[in-house]
Amino acid sequence: MIHVMLFNFYYKYLSSSFYQKNCTMITNLKESECEILLANNYICQLSYIYNDRPFIVPMTYYFNKKNSIIIGYSGNGHKTMAMRKNNKVSIQVSEKDTNENCNFVLAHGLYEEFSGSEAKKYLHEFSAGVKLLILKKEEKNSYCVKDFSQKTNTQDIPIVFKITIDEITGKNLTRDK
Repeated sequence: MIHVMLFNFYYKYLSSSFYQKNCTMITNLKESECEILLANNYICQLSYIYNDRPFIVPMTYYFNKKNSIIIGYSGNGHKTMAMRKNNKVSIQVSEKDTNENCNFVLAHGLYEEFSGSEAKKYLHEFSAGVKLLILKKEEKNSYCVKDFSQKTNTQDIPIVFKITIDEITGKNLTRDK
């Protein structure tokens, strides 16, 4: 199901008159290029299945390249309930380098929650990593998680989780100038 949704996303853009007239090349990204794209971004589209239906939601994440994991956190709700039932998920990240170049990465993996001191450790890594990316990309300081995430508006204890990546693919779209 998730592959079909991503294909529809690509097809929408690839079949548009813009890309039919101007797209010259679609190439596969190397795994190392996919990892760089994941490491240099912090917003993704998280895909999961609930009641045999696919859902896609935006999510702030941090990519730990050494362990090949995505770290995130959430409140207790629809998304976490669904991922507890079916821990097979995917994330999609896209980045437009220039008007002529666009990269897409799709990573599949398994969802796992943390608790106690382990959750605190991963939440700290998430927060520090995203703050550095925001400083690097947007040149602005973030002092705490609430500066870049809305999940801190609740009194509930956040659910800290990782997605262990087991497959990663990517595409580069280049068009004529």
